[in-house]
Amino acid sequence: MEMQNVVIVDGARSAFTRGGRGAFTATRLDTIGVQVLQELLGRYPQLSPHDIEDVGMGCVGGVAELAGIGANHIVRLAGLPESVCTFDSNRQCGSSMETMHRVAQEIMVGAIDVGVALGVERMGRQLGGGGGAEPNRITEFNQDRHQMTESQRNLAPDHGLDFSVPIPDEILDSSPVCSMLQTAQNVAEMYDISRETLDEFAVESHRKYGEALANGFYDGEIVPIEVQRPVFDEEGNLLLDEEGETVTVTVDEGYRPGTNFEGLSGLRTVRGTVSHTQSEIRITAGNSCPTNDGFTAALLMSERKADELGLEPLARIAGFGVGGVKPQVMGLGPIPATRKALAHAGVDASQIDRVEFNEAFAAQVIPSVQELGIPMENVNVNGGSLAIGHPLGATGTRLVTTVARELKRSGGQYGLATQCIGAGMGISTIIEAV
Repeated sequence: MEMQNVVIVDGARSAFTRGGRGAFTATRLDTIGVQVLQELLGRYPQLSPHDIEDVGMGCVGGVAELAGIGANHIVRLAGLPESVCTFDSNRQCGSSMETMHRVAQEIMVGAIDVGVALGVERMGRQLGGGGGAEPNRITEFNQDRHQMTESQRNLAPDHGLDFSVPIPDEILDSSPVCSMLQTAQNVAEMYDISRETLDEFAVESHRKYGEALANGFYDGEIVPIEVQRPVFDEEGNLLLDEEGETVTVTVDEGYRPGTNFEGLSGLRTVRGTVSHTQSEIRITAGNSCPTNDGFTAALLMSERKADELGLEPLARIAGFGVGGVKPQVMGLGPIPATRKALAHAGVDASQIDRVEFNEAFAAQVIPSVQELGIPMENVNVNGGSLAIGHPLGATGTRLVTTVARELKRSGGQYGLATQCIGAGMGISTIIEAV
């Protein structure tokens, strides 16, 4: 069997709005998804809709208009023919990157020539509304861990992963069933990363995003979406029967112009997060990603098909991988995942020119980059998820598209997109300039 090269032709997305309180709160995400998909495909009139064979969608909390096979619903609303097949995928935060991998694998083995990877999440509806970092029922469950058996507390045996810093026994002995916020605190303790360092990282994320926005970097990535702004009562409840003003959303709502160290240092630490080593609590809403609503899409095809259509792709997919770690230090999942992806691509970490590293928490980006030996100046040069946002299942497609566009802009050869995944995993994609 002759393996096919897979290229990322292009990608597009909505802005990422605040979950529960943002501009998309009163708008169906399937209608937003249709606009994004139609915009992406409309850029390439030489591509017939009948050439598209499979469309997958990553989503963690498929409810309401996203329930069932959400990809099928969006594909039909977008007017694609019945011959186009669909599937949904859920690998938690890595869902849409997993979807890209699955579509790419189909193309690699020659099963299809053209496919689309989608990603979507409405976190406001899943999490009961509200933005920023807040504890959930898992945190409360973790506080009652005395009810767990010894075997439950020691889930996920050591897989021989090579970290330069050992996991403290206090963290290893803690419950593997814990909030993502707690895992960020655990990693910060493990690597002794101060709150000041985390806040400084967050300030830089907003600064770089603001510069990239002003320079037009995101113009080709974010599709303008026109919606009626939601209306809330005095208690913050959405008034479904009232329509607000019509607005066009083009900027990610997590971005806060003027974000500075003084402002972030004044934020309270996240309620419900504890220190197993009796050190300072370091996790705040300022150095954690917000909750978001958003939609992403990427067009993939065989390099042969792209040449046949006269297209100029953004990049070629060179390798990918997933890796597992202890759930208590979930944020380190990108380390084994990236090492696998690098091996699959036959590339050394020193060859990576640009990285799009999902900033679920500043606490997990800093040590992961350190362990991989990648210079921080190559990471998230246009800002990251602390400013952009992280709508769970939609993020993976965004990461790959963003780093592909940055690789083309900067003239680099290899790029990496990577993210941690709840329950102790990571997922990574290596791309190469074409």
